[in-house]
Amino acid sequence: MGEWELWQLALIFLSGLWAGTINTVVGSGTLVTFPVLVSMGMNPVNAVVSNAMGLVAGGFSGAYGYREELKTVPRTFLRLLPASLVGGLCGAALLLNVPDDVFDWVAPALIVFALVLVIFQPRLSAAVKARAGSTQLRTPDHQQLSPLLYVLVFLTGTYGGFFTAAQGVILFAIFGVMLFGSLQQSNALKVVLTLVVNVVAALSYLVFAWDRISWPVVLMVAAGSTLGGWIGGRVGRKLSPAVLRGTIVVIGLVAVVSMGYKLFA
Repeated sequence: MGEWELWQLALIFLSGLWAGTINTVVGSGTLVTFPVLVSMGMNPVNAVVSNAMGLVAGGFSGAYGYREELKTVPRTFLRLLPASLVGGLCGAALLLNVPDDVFDWVAPALIVFALVLVIFQPRLSAAVKARAGSTQLRTPDHQQLSPLLYVLVFLTGTYGGFFTAAQGVILFAIFGVMLFGSLQQSNALKVVLTLVVNVVAALSYLVFAWDRISWPVVLMVAAGSTLGGWIGGRVGRKLSPAVLRGTIVVIGLVAVVSMGYKLFA
């Protein structure tokens, strides 16, 4: 496995496993895997690239789980798909063209932003559920989508292609405010459009950043997140979301402190 020790690969697999479980329950699994990779000395941009590619496998299993809900909103998905596609391409291009030393400063700020979203996710979810209750009988396929919605989906896709962490939380909040329909329909759109962004970004990395990909990391994250997604669907939902969310916050804060120390040391 090249420059990686067996214990490191085992830890990366476990972080992918935990990330896959967390993604099923509360989202933002990247805030587990990314800090682990950086703490092992991996270049932050390379860590984003390899982690994003590894999490694609778990995304497919999650999207498959929401296939029935997605069938109820096919027109909405097709209308929003181009915005996510273009956004993912722009985000990946931005990541690959930002100097590494600039990303070293940007990454901690993005982690803090993602952590704030994770902390306030319960309130966002409560607001979404309250609104969904009043629009339960209406479907996004029968509403005229606001131009602002397309812009927000594009910007979220750009963010996701650049960093990946918490883009699902952002989309869920946007759909909850701007779309009619049930909570599960919004969640299905969130899961599939997030996967679209990750796939587009992964393909961009394959073509333009082959040298930045660590295949052992991709393999371990993919295996762990796929298994974690399966576990999350069966066991993870029985775990306390507060515990899972707390884990994300603690690991994310450790990453911020670690990266900040390296910048100022």
